[in-house]
Amino acid sequence: MSGPPWRRLDSRVVWVDAVRSLLSLAPAGLAVTVFRVEPRLSTLWPVLAVAVIGVTGAARDLLRWLKTRYRVTDERVELRTGLLLRTHRSVRRERIRSVEATALLRHRLAGLRVVTVGAGLSGTDGEALRLDAVTVATAERLRRELLRGAAAGHPGPVGGPSATRRPTSGGSDPAGGGPIAPGALLPERAVVLARIRWSWIVHNVVNWWAFVMAAGLFWGTYWTAQSFGLDAVDAVDAVAGLVDWRSLGTGRTVVLGVAAAGVLGVLGMAVAFVAEYWNFRLLRVPTLGGSVLRTTHGLFKTREVDRDDDRLRGVEIAEPVLWRWMGTADTNVITTGLAVWSMTPATTILPRGPLRVARTVAAAVLEADPNPLTAPLRRHPRAALRRRAGWAVLTVALATGGLAVLGESLGATRIWLIGVVLAPLVLVAAVVAYRALGHTVSGDHLVVRSGLVSRATAALRGRAVIGWRVRQSVWQRRLGLATLTATTAAGHGRYAAIDVAAADVTALAEQVLPGLLAPFTVAPADPGPPLVLPAGVDSVPGTVRAQATRRRWPG
Repeated sequence: MSGPPWRRLDSRVVWVDAVRSLLSLAPAGLAVTVFRVEPRLSTLWPVLAVAVIGVTGAARDLLRWLKTRYRVTDERVELRTGLLLRTHRSVRRERIRSVEATALLRHRLAGLRVVTVGAGLSGTDGEALRLDAVTVATAERLRRELLRGAAAGHPGPVGGPSATRRPTSGGSDPAGGGPIAPGALLPERAVVLARIRWSWIVHNVVNWWAFVMAAGLFWGTYWTAQSFGLDAVDAVDAVAGLVDWRSLGTGRTVVLGVAAAGVLGVLGMAVAFVAEYWNFRLLRVPTLGGSVLRTTHGLFKTREVDRDDDRLRGVEIAEPVLWRWMGTADTNVITTGLAVWSMTPATTILPRGPLRVARTVAAAVLEADPNPLTAPLRRHPRAALRRRAGWAVLTVALATGGLAVLGESLGATRIWLIGVVLAPLVLVAAVVAYRALGHTVSGDHLVVRSGLVSRATAALRGRAVIGWRVRQSVWQRRLGLATLTATTAAGHGRYAAIDVAAADVTALAEQVLPGLLAPFTVAPADPGPPLVLPAGVDSVPGTVRAQATRRRWPG
């Protein structure tokens, strides 16, 4: 096949895996030779599992290195791999949305990086390509080339931050280093938008996962001690003997145990947070073809992600309901081509932290003045509260009836009272969900807010809207409400103003993007009745989709 030559991954990955396999055998060797543990599976299985995982992982990586080739052409990034089943995958360069470089501690010691080329789409042409591993210099070169290729293949910015400063040709290095290729990264001109603040730790450790962390630490410590012939139960009994548990009573004992587990879990999560976000920075790195948003962080495992600014369409801030009293928020960019459903999505640009910091950083990322995330939102009609209260009452009634039937069959005649007890909580949830509703138009951004478990506020650029979707259920029509959804190629794909006044929908859509929705409303014969969509028309391809024919629709 013609084109650039196929390249191997770096050979140092083989030696790194060889060392890893030897280290994975060390715990089992120490347990048998130093601690004189009888070689039985019942006691040695944890360290044997470590050894098996380490050796098999090293063998797998050796085979992967032998059978993996990659190359970068003018149009694609291609990867061939596989022993028994050979696969050939590729990503078109104009589809590239992010280039991520990560390194575990073993990679850092060997001067290696794992490069992930993300397109954020489904299918063979859009899946991320992972090069594990290449040298630091190769990773940096790939990032420069691939981001330049993505910018060159882009038809033009859609109101992105770099839309007003996008040169069309190369330039010279300001330090006198000669010409720079279009799209080259210029880290010396990077603007720091945010740095880690260790006060954010409290927003990341106060949650139920602390107890899961504590359980994992207890379990791991117990089995590790057993593998080395140490009796962890005796150690626990010795510590427990320092307290007179009988004088404390059962209730206090349970409270003290839960508190101790919580403290241990919080400490464990704090250590994990420090290791994950050590030296975190959010930067805007200029290029001669625009700019990229870069996040870099990590102590033992480093991670560096570049996102093309020209793909940026907005920012979303989510406030989890259980931590809303702390002012806690998660911050994600709304951008095209990046997957949002992931444990560590590339759309996340800040660790979980204070809401005020998230709003300030969002304004800097959007380069918007005034800040759309701090704009006062328009409250939704009280009819939206009645709708949620109605659903709450219906839910409680159905749950109470179901529990009553279950109680009759089980002989527990009073189990239905659980539904009655939960009724106030469900009604409070309805009020919270209603108070979360809001929308406005700030500058050229549509701002919508909704959500009970996680109150999400999204600021979406008006020119990123590619269509409107109007929905009215039977109940919404009776209450004079409607849901206006902006469809876009970025983020979740849909951002909705839920349960707004039906009479305000067209005006809101026209304020965001004039001329897109208005042509598909029909003026009434007299000012009294509401406007209607043409009879028999239930959708307009590419622009407006309604879910029912003959729907009343105010203009």
